[in-house]
Amino acid sequence: MERVQVGELAKATGAPARALRHYEQTGLISSERAPNGYRVYDERAVVRVRNIRYLLVAGLTLDDVRIFLPCLDGDVTTAPPSGKGIRVAAERLAVLTERIAAQTAVRDRLQAAAPGNR
Repeated sequence: MERVQVGELAKATGAPARALRHYEQTGLISSERAPNGYRVYDERAVVRVRNIRYLLVAGLTLDDVRIFLPCLDGDVTTAPPSGKGIRVAAERLAVLTERIAAQTAVRDRLQAAAPGNR
């Protein structure tokens, strides 16, 4: 199995090297040390990191992503949803709905107070 260095993994996934190190610190990915001391990742880490980034873009947190660890090495976009996954998605949706409502209220107050809108 081929090994890739952090820069190669970053380039292949679009994730900054700093994010990759953070994913490693949180236990989402793992590396080994090459004889020169550089981190090297199993080439399968490319799929895992792409899935992590997909879930983060979808609005999940890194803590949320942990729930998906068993399926991060496959295609998370086509995997059947689990009960835990659905629960996490519902919780994130509720948080976003609350934030949108709060921001909408702020916008409405500002719009009502703006000159020319009275």
